[in-house]
Amino acid sequence: MEISGIRMLIGLLIGIVLLILLMLKTKIQAFLALILSTILVGVIGGMPLIATDIVDAAGVFRPDVSIINSITGGFGSTLGSIGIIIGFGVMMGQIFEVSGAAKRMAHTFLKLFGKGKEEAALALTGFLVSIPIFCDSGFIVLSPIAKALSRTTKKSVIGLGAALAAGLVITHSLVPPTPGPLGVCGIFGVNVGLFILLTIVLALPMAAACILYSRKYLARKYCRIPDEKGNIVDQPYQEPDYNSAFHMDMKGTPSTFAAFLPLLLPIALILINTIASALKASGGFWSIMLFLGQPIVAVGLGLLVAIFTLGRPFSRENMLHEMEKGMASAGIIMLVTGGGGALGRIITDSGLGGYIANGLTETSIPLILLPLVIATLMRLVQGSGTVAMTTAASITAPILIASGSVNPMLGAVACCVGSLFFSYFNDSYFWVVNRTLGVSEAKEQLRVWSITSTIAWAVGVIEVLVLSIFMR
Repeated sequence: MEISGIRMLIGLLIGIVLLILLMLKTKIQAFLALILSTILVGVIGGMPLIATDIVDAAGVFRPDVSIINSITGGFGSTLGSIGIIIGFGVMMGQIFEVSGAAKRMAHTFLKLFGKGKEEAALALTGFLVSIPIFCDSGFIVLSPIAKALSRTTKKSVIGLGAALAAGLVITHSLVPPTPGPLGVCGIFGVNVGLFILLTIVLALPMAAACILYSRKYLARKYCRIPDEKGNIVDQPYQEPDYNSAFHMDMKGTPSTFAAFLPLLLPIALILINTIASALKASGGFWSIMLFLGQPIVAVGLGLLVAIFTLGRPFSRENMLHEMEKGMASAGIIMLVTGGGGALGRIITDSGLGGYIANGLTETSIPLILLPLVIATLMRLVQGSGTVAMTTAASITAPILIASGSVNPMLGAVACCVGSLFFSYFNDSYFWVVNRTLGVSEAKEQLRVWSITSTIAWAVGVIEVLVLSIFMR
C-alpha cells in the first residue's frame, strides 16, 4: 500500500481544524479531541485501518502500519520517556509545597537575584538546567519554585512559568549534549565544543525576548496566583508585593540545603551521566553512575530524598496523602501529553514530514534558508523538535556541504533554530507547560506557550540570517 503525500497533507489540515473547533467550541476534553482528530487525520490521509506494510509519502517502506498502531505507539513511546518522570515530579512538587521547601527556594531566589528579576532568574535556571536534562523533566521538577515565587510576590505564575519553560526549551533545542543538537553536530561533522559556545551566545537574546514577553504581556494578561491549597486562580492585576516577599515568615521551613537537595541531586546525577556518556567512560564505577544518572532513576532518587528529609516532620499517613494529591494532578498531564504524542506519530508513520522536506529541496530558495524551512515545517507537522532538527540536518547537510557556499556550523544552527517554531497540540512539552500552569483553554494555551516558543524561533532566525553574512 502506498500513502499519498497530498492526501495526507489535506488530512492533517482538516484534522487540525477539527481539533481547534472541538477544543474551542464543544465540551469535549482535550485528550479525547486529540484522539478523535488523530483518527480523522489517518482516515482522510489514507492510512490503513488494519496493520499493513506500506510505502509512506516519502517513499520509505514501513511494516505493520495502521491508524491504531500509530496512536498506541505514539501514546506509549511518549509516556514511556516522560510519564514516570511526570509522576515522580508531581509527587516531589507536592512535598516541596507542603513542607515549605518551595517557600524556602523562592525566598533564596529573591535574596540572590533581587526584586523584579524573578522571570530572569527562572529563565536562567532553566537555561542552565536543560543543558544536561530534558526540558520536560526540568519543568516538572522546577515548576514548584515558580509557583512559590508567584504566591510570595503576587506575580502571575503564568509569566513566571513561561519564562522558566522558555529558558529550558531554548538550550534543550540548541546546546549539546542534549540528543537533538548533538545528533545535528554529528550529521554536519562540526566541532561540538565550538558549537556549544556559539549556541550559548545565540540562545541568550532568544531567552531575553521570551522573558520580555512573559513579563510585559503574559503576567498582565493572565494574572493567576496559586492559593494556599495549590490551586491556580485568577486575581485582579496588582503590582508585585516585594516587601512581604522579602520579609516572609520562614519559621518551620527547611534549611536552604535541605530544600534544594532533592532538586540538585537528580540534576547532578544526570549531568554526570551526560559527561560520562560523552567521554564513553566504562568500568564498574562509571556503569553505576550511568545507571543512577538515567532521568527516571535520578528523579526517583530525588523523590526518595525529599520523602526522607523534607517529609520527616509528617506522619506516614499525611505523607502518603500529600503524594497521592500530587499523583491525582498528574493524570490529565499524562493523558494529553500522550495524546499529543499519538498525533505526532501518525504524521511520522505516514511519511508526510519527509514528503514535504523532499519537495523543498527541489525548490530554488537560498541554501541557508533550506535547513531553517525544513526544520520549521517538520516541527509544525509532527511536533517533535528533535525529529525536526535531525531530519532537516540529514536532508540538508549533504547539499550545504557539497555547495561549499554555506558554513556547516551555521547550517547546523539553522536546523536547531527551526525546531523551536510554534509548539502546539502535537508537542508533548506544550501540554506539560500549559497543564502544569493550569492553562486549559486552547486560545490561552496558544498565547502562553505557542507564541513564546515562536518568539524564540523568530529571534533565532534573525541571528542565523545575520550570521550568514559573515560566516562563510
